[in-house]
Amino acid sequence: MRIHLSSVFVDDQDKALRFYTDVLGFVKKHEIPLGAARWLTVVSPEAPEGTELLLEPDGHPAVKPYKTALVADGIPAASFAVDDVPAEFERLRGLGVRFIQEPVEMGPVTTAVLDDTCGNLIQIVHSA
Repeated sequence: MRIHLSSVFVDDQDKALRFYTDVLGFVKKHEIPLGAARWLTVVSPEAPEGTELLLEPDGHPAVKPYKTALVADGIPAASFAVDDVPAEFERLRGLGVRFIQEPVEMGPVTTAVLDDTCGNLIQIVHSA
């Protein structure tokens, strides 16, 4: 068994696709119309057949309170592995990304937390 798909709830699929591809560097895998929304996934360019991230519309009534509570408590909705957290922090900050947590070393793990502009906090992480 392996993870095939995970999702983040986004307030605007077009904005999310731009952020997750143009800024974070993922690539679009699927875009299938489903009425007013789309089945819209991205993948790592390093693993195009790997785990997909679904940019899922946040229209369900339970989602907005859930997202609001996570953000208020500083809890990331997802965590993405990077090779070098400080370097990725500088690259993303140079692109205008807002971080709510700068790089922090916690033993063998370094993390930073950013705002994805779509209502979520996202953690970037590297394990030594």
